[in-house]
Amino acid sequence: MANIVEEIKKPIKEEMKLFEQKFYESMQSNVPLLDKVTRFIVTTKGKQMRPMFVFLCAKLLGEVNEKSFRGASMIELIHTATLVHDDVVDESFKRRNFFSINALWKNKIAVLVGDYLLSKAVLLSTDNKDFDLLSVISTTIREMSEGELLQLEKARKLDITEDVYFEIIRQKTATLIAACCEIGVLSNNADENTARKMREFGTLTGMAFQIKDDLFDFLTSNIIGKPVGIDIKEKKMTLPLIYSLKMANEKDRKYYFNTIKRYNNDTKRVKELIQFVKTSGGLDYAIGVMKDYQEKAKLLLADFPDSEAKHSLHLMLDYVIERKN
Repeated sequence: MANIVEEIKKPIKEEMKLFEQKFYESMQSNVPLLDKVTRFIVTTKGKQMRPMFVFLCAKLLGEVNEKSFRGASMIELIHTATLVHDDVVDESFKRRNFFSINALWKNKIAVLVGDYLLSKAVLLSTDNKDFDLLSVISTTIREMSEGELLQLEKARKLDITEDVYFEIIRQKTATLIAACCEIGVLSNNADENTARKMREFGTLTGMAFQIKDDLFDFLTSNIIGKPVGIDIKEKKMTLPLIYSLKMANEKDRKYYFNTIKRYNNDTKRVKELIQFVKTSGGLDYAIGVMKDYQEKAKLLLADFPDSEAKHSLHLMLDYVIERKN
């Protein structure tokens, strides 16, 4: 899988190297504590898939330019801010096998650091008069917040239908990948139609990405660093679970609903529920939906001329649903 990522990066290898420095510069502060935390963030970064989407989409229409770099930095600032805030909300002390910001510096500082990163993203656009990008990132921040709140509300009531689930993952995950793709083409002066098309491409890709993430909860062989059954323990209703409960008879539905509601920390009951989802076709159904999103995304790329960037985006779509972490 590491080889696929290297293959995807081929057309933007130099840009990705240059981006690391630009991203660090976009976070810098005169406050020593903030600088210490942002240095830690840079050293514990993930795969940086989102900047890759920005640069590859920019290259569909031309070259990566300063506006593309600014757009990628805005996206990564927002993404990092939401991860920092998420760890506070979820009371999580580990992130990518490192201690999280709230584990090292406590919640108060973590919340303020997240706020600081969001403000830097907005300033980066206004300082450079990138008002088209500002509009995209403002919508993205709003939607991500709404998605988180909708999920928290539904976790309390456990009344999630498939439609509500799709709306949650569209807002929580897909909207940021949609923003990457839209910002990428906007940095090369895309017309409204092209920007809308790439936003849709990013949304479809993001939906597939999140369904794949949700599938890891049921797979013992996942190496994502996410314990099996963690979503059930957190009362998160994911697609395989929603489908299996919908198809179950009344007796099973009541029993497994009760597992989520009252026995979500009972290892035996959680294992039973995972087995039930596997045998009742929940995983196969979710995989089918995920592949459908992938196919629709691939169709949207067909209108662009063949290029290395387009080839990499196709590879990225395969990677999204085949990855092991």
